[in-house]
Amino acid sequence: MIQRPETRSLERRMGDWARARLPYAVAELVMFVLKQGWACLFGGLLLVAIIGTKLVWQPGWPLARYDALFLFAIGIQALFLWQKLETWEEARVILLFHLTGTAMEWFKVSAGSWAYPEPGFFKLMGVPLFSGFMYASVGSYMARVIRIFEMRFAPYPPFWTTVLLAAAIYVNFFAHHFLPDIRWGLFAATLLVYGRTRIWFRIHDHDWWMPLPLAAFLSSLALWVAENVGTATGTWLYSGQTPDRLVSFAKLGSWYLLLYVAFVTVTLVSRSALYPKGRPVQISPRQ
Repeated sequence: MIQRPETRSLERRMGDWARARLPYAVAELVMFVLKQGWACLFGGLLLVAIIGTKLVWQPGWPLARYDALFLFAIGIQALFLWQKLETWEEARVILLFHLTGTAMEWFKVSAGSWAYPEPGFFKLMGVPLFSGFMYASVGSYMARVIRIFEMRFAPYPPFWTTVLLAAAIYVNFFAHHFLPDIRWGLFAATLLVYGRTRIWFRIHDHDWWMPLPLAAFLSSLALWVAENVGTATGTWLYSGQTPDRLVSFAKLGSWYLLLYVAFVTVTLVSRSALYPKGRPVQISPRQ
C-alpha cells in the first residue's frame, strides 16, 4: 500500500506555492515544518483531544473522559488506515509500540512513577488503555516521517548493535528501580553507536542531512512539550507533581533514550532506508 496520490499532489501544490512566493531557503523551511506537522498528525490529534476533553468533560457524564479518549484513538487509527494515510506496514510498527508502551505503563504505574487520577471503564491495572496510543503516536510519527521525507540513514551501524542498545535501554527503564541506573552509560552508547550516522532527507529536490543523535534530541524536546500538555490537563501526573508545575527536564533524557527504542522498533519491520556504507544513493527528483 502506498501513500494516496491526492496526498502527494497536495504536498506538491503546497511546495510549488511556497517556492513561487518565498526565497528558496525560506520555502524549504516552511515545507519542512508543514511536513513535520503532517507526519505527527496522529499525535497532534490525540493532544487536541486531550485538551478538548479536559475543557468540556463533566464528571457526571455516562462516558468517562479516559474512555472517550480510547474510543477516539481507535477511530483515528481506523480512519488513517481506511484513508491510506498509514500503510499496513506502519500499522504493524504502531502495534508493537502499543504493546511495549502498555507494558511499560503497567510497570511504571505500579512502581509509583506516575498515575492516572481519573476513572474509566477501559482501565486495566490503573492504566487507561488510551495510554498505549500515546506510545503508538510516536511510532506513527516515526514511520510516517521516514516515508514523507524519503529518509535514508547512513552510514548505519551494524544492525545487531542497534538492537542490543535498544534492548538495554528498554530493560533499564524497568531495572533501574532495583539496580543502579546506567542511563549515563546509555547516553554515551548512543553517541558511540550512532555518532557517525546521518539522516538524509528530502523536502523537495535537494538532499539535506542531520546527525541522528541531534534529531533524537530535538524530537525528545518536542515530546517533553507534549508531556507538559498531558500533565497540565491532569491527564496523568508524575509522583509528587501538580498540574501547575512543569515536567522535570530530566524527562528529556528519558525520551531521548526511548526514541532509540522507537527507531529500532521501526527498523525491525522495515530496513529499506538503512545504508551501512557511506552516503546513500541519490534519489530521482520528484516529477
